Amino acid sequence: MHFTSPPDALYHHLLTVAAGIDANSGWLRAARQAPSPNFDARPGGILPELIVVHGISLPPDEFGGPWIDRLFTNTLPPAEHPYFEKIKDLNVSSHLLIRRDGEPVQYVPFHERAWHAGASSYQGRERCNDFSVGIELEGADEIPYEPAQYRVLSAVILALCEAYPSLSLARIAGHSDIAPGRKTDPGPAFDWQRLYALLRAIA
Repeated sequence: MHFTSPPDALYHHLLTVAAGIDANSGWLRAARQAPSPNFDARPGGILPELIVVHGISLPPDEFGGPWIDRLFTNTLPPAEHPYFEKIKDLNVSSHLLIRRDGEPVQYVPFHERAWHAGASSYQGRERCNDFSVGIELEGADEIPYEPAQYRVLSAVILALCEAYPSLSLARIAGHSDIAPGRKTDPGPAFDWQRLYALLRAIA
């Protein structure tokens, strides 16, 4: 569904709706669904053990529009922007996107493997897609993220930890942490202290 209430209402909605996640389907109840074909099963019944925070904007440093949805659903039109021609053949996805106004959009059920991390390693363990949940924030490395995004992100993280006991607040990383030298997001504009303060406040 498309949640159209103000960001604060969405935040409280996420906290109060039965942990936010349907344990059977792996979908966040408050999220708009835009199913992606770019996913598969986690190998060997692995449960999610890591939350990876990303930043994304399409075109780069521009916000709004349908282009992130179109990228993750393999319907990005190359002719719409020169940058799109460069990425038209990518088959990528993330579990969830949090837009600038706090709207969550889900592409892949959390128990499935989304293709968000690429070549990556966390604490010596390779192939982070196998055991992680990818959350994209609509943003850019050098542009401050919006307060609504931090509020919704913290609510989603707590909902994930409730739904999947294999996850914990001690296992949250940025894309740049698991793919250093290759990726820079969510970038220096992302305020980790702000996120953890919110998590502590509402946990």
